[in-house]
Amino acid sequence: MDYLKYTFNLTPDNQDFRDILMATLGDKGFESFVENDQSIDAFIKDEPGIQGVLDQIDVDSLFEYTYQIERVPDQNWNEVWEKNYFKPLIVADKCVIRAPFHTDYPKMDIEIVIEPNMAFGTGNHETTTMMMEFILETDMKGKSLLDMGCGTGILSILASKCGATKVTAIDIDKWSFEGTSENAVINGADNIFSILGDATSIPDEKYDLIFANIHKNIIISDLSSYCRVANQGGMIFLSGFYENDLPDVEKEATRLGLRLIGKKVKNNWCSAMFTA
Repeated sequence: MDYLKYTFNLTPDNQDFRDILMATLGDKGFESFVENDQSIDAFIKDEPGIQGVLDQIDVDSLFEYTYQIERVPDQNWNEVWEKNYFKPLIVADKCVIRAPFHTDYPKMDIEIVIEPNMAFGTGNHETTTMMMEFILETDMKGKSLLDMGCGTGILSILASKCGATKVTAIDIDKWSFEGTSENAVINGADNIFSILGDATSIPDEKYDLIFANIHKNIIISDLSSYCRVANQGGMIFLSGFYENDLPDVEKEATRLGLRLIGKKVKNNWCSAMFTA
């Protein structure tokens, strides 16, 4: 399926207004965002009726925006990422994430190769970076893992390289399912099992670690499903929401018997660590 790329220009343009726009668009079905110096690129599947999606948002009382629309065919996505977005990324001075076409990148203890396609998650977004930092700070050796909303599989691959023994990666998007499977092979992570589906597709088994880097509403809705398969004393890492959304997430987590034991914040984005 083709995607549409909306390029937004804001007036006035500041990080708070950018965050508000991206959060609003995320609630309307936009799947990923790339921030540039002068604009924001927002991606959404090109489906019937999608052209009117912006009629449903109301931020004009805060700021104004203009936009341009460009169709991004499936077969052109690698070229788009290579030319514009995907640059080698260093996380915590321990891990480098690169694409197969990168030739100039620093050597690190851990190297992850991601083949860019329509599955999002190259580590450049704050939420992905914070989740990776949590992984690098946590003992993964011998642990079983569930990765919800796995995207490119980047978190699953890092956990596998850090010693996780069995990894189940689930995403509702076909590109993510295929991308995770492909990237697992590229990185020699043969212990990653990919599933195309949502929370109802979680296997009936227990996990020591659970990752969910999705949207706030999905996390709150599906958190009980995560708790059902979490080992006693296991850890659940949640991200994909803003710092001011954490109280809502924590309220539901507390109701389910989870305890907040750590958090990270970058540019108002938040990642939180809970124990079961």
